[in-house]
Amino acid sequence: MPFLMAGDPSLEITSQILLTLQDKGADIIELGIPYSDPLADGPMIQLSASRALKSGTTINGVLGLLDSLKEKLDIPIVLFTYCNPILNFGFESFCKLASNSGVSGLIIPDLPLEEASKFSKIAHSFNLDLILLVAPTTPPERMKNISMKTKGFTYLVSVTGVTGERNDLESRVEKLIRELKVISDNPVAIGFGISSQEHVKKVRNWGADGVIIGSAFVKRIYESNRDEIVKEVGNFCQNMRLAADDFN
Repeated sequence: MPFLMAGDPSLEITSQILLTLQDKGADIIELGIPYSDPLADGPMIQLSASRALKSGTTINGVLGLLDSLKEKLDIPIVLFTYCNPILNFGFESFCKLASNSGVSGLIIPDLPLEEASKFSKIAHSFNLDLILLVAPTTPPERMKNISMKTKGFTYLVSVTGVTGERNDLESRVEKLIRELKVISDNPVAIGFGISSQEHVKKVRNWGADGVIIGSAFVKRIYESNRDEIVKEVGNFCQNMRLAADDFN
């Protein structure tokens, strides 16, 4: 599951990337809506959000882009955003527009768990899954509560701290995957810090149903020549797809 920031470097290129990722084997795409204070994001994605905001990207612009692609995109699109922008927009209005634009789910990392049930019901009324995050430091009872409330899949954060590429993954994640699978039947997807084929194979061998790769994609978007971005991102996606399918 690739992550990219909408509008970095432009919505036009984002459109091309989305279609290419679909062609290169992505099962789901996590699309970030840029926000000026992204608490869960590391430096690479923070800079990506800043570039997207400077290019004039807005919630309406992102949803308009997805609406224009909904006849071409066959895989689910999950939006990653924060509470403030969507509450200012109006949560019900946001969900309605997102659903009409072909969005399948939402990830809101700073949404308090105590509010999740209320927001999940609203999202569900518009056929949207509200996906919740579990961290390595989440206490067992809270982890169980999150796993029971999340929709679509459980997003397991592989490291403590913010997003960003890592050289290695914490071994305790394997135990957490097993625990989550005992608690519920939800698929478990691993994110934060995954950046290589070796990482993908490792977490798949640990039992993860999905792998979310963010900073490594964003880095390629930033470092590539503008006319090579789509090709570079597509090639990287294809390589990660091969690793996900060949993990034994």
